[in-house]
Amino acid sequence: MMTGAMYVAVVWICVVLLDRIFGEPTRWHPLVGFGNVAKRIEHGFNNADPSLLRLRGVLAWSVVVLPCVILVWALSHYLSFFYAPIGLVFDCAVLYWAIGWRSLCEHIRPIGSALAEGNIEQARLKVSYIVSRDTTALDADQVLAAGLETTLENSSDALFASLIWFALAGPAGVVLHRLANTLDAMWGYKNRRYRYFGWWAARSDDVLNFIPAQLTALGFSVFGLSTRGFRCWFGQGWRWKSINAGSVMASGAGALNITLGGAASYHGETVLRAPLGDGAKPVAEDLERSITLINRLLMVWIVIAVMIGGLH
Repeated sequence: MMTGAMYVAVVWICVVLLDRIFGEPTRWHPLVGFGNVAKRIEHGFNNADPSLLRLRGVLAWSVVVLPCVILVWALSHYLSFFYAPIGLVFDCAVLYWAIGWRSLCEHIRPIGSALAEGNIEQARLKVSYIVSRDTTALDADQVLAAGLETTLENSSDALFASLIWFALAGPAGVVLHRLANTLDAMWGYKNRRYRYFGWWAARSDDVLNFIPAQLTALGFSVFGLSTRGFRCWFGQGWRWKSINAGSVMASGAGALNITLGGAASYHGETVLRAPLGDGAKPVAEDLERSITLINRLLMVWIVIAVMIGGLH
């Protein structure tokens, strides 16, 4: 019988292989249905006096997230107890649904190809698929920075966080994190519509992502083979507007020996951001280097999980 640590390692390996072979599901993805339900819930709850919108935001979040988490927790425990092989398949399916590493790579690499060819219009189009900032007026350097920042940040959100939450709390933890992360992307803005209603969606995502982001930043810093990544992690990342995103992007940029940050436009407003990382201005090849860095860290995590499972 497998120990808990070895079970986690087996599921991780199966899911990473599934993601490498098949990529993200393109039909009947659960997040599509979840997003549609979340939109309807938001329209029903986000229409009160501002003094009540925080509470309504918490209630809406709970209505749309908690039933899914409870259902997955109950199914996983039932199947694992009575039908262990089916339980393993179920757990793998949930984690496979949650990660999207190959899909992210497939979005990132065309940006580098377009920049290498000097096709700025194509590069802007490709980067617009994966970022929330305005891309219509970005120059080549800004497109590249946006691609690199998104790659590093989403390595935590779309890969490492799901793996960690599976190890900590099983498939229910994975679903809790992924749905909270999705609602943050939908409701977690500080604009007029979501400033109060989306407060809990943003804060819950911050809490659930803190440990995964810091562990990811630790891995990037170690792979930098110098103190640069650690200096950027604590000196820049912890002072960024989001400690989670800042930690991952700063440590990753430090490990790659490049500098990110600077001006960016969000919803028509230009924001001057502090620098992230320490080194040269990035070039198109750094997109592939960032993917390689993340793949190496992923392999190390899997090896460590197998070793812990074997020792137990």
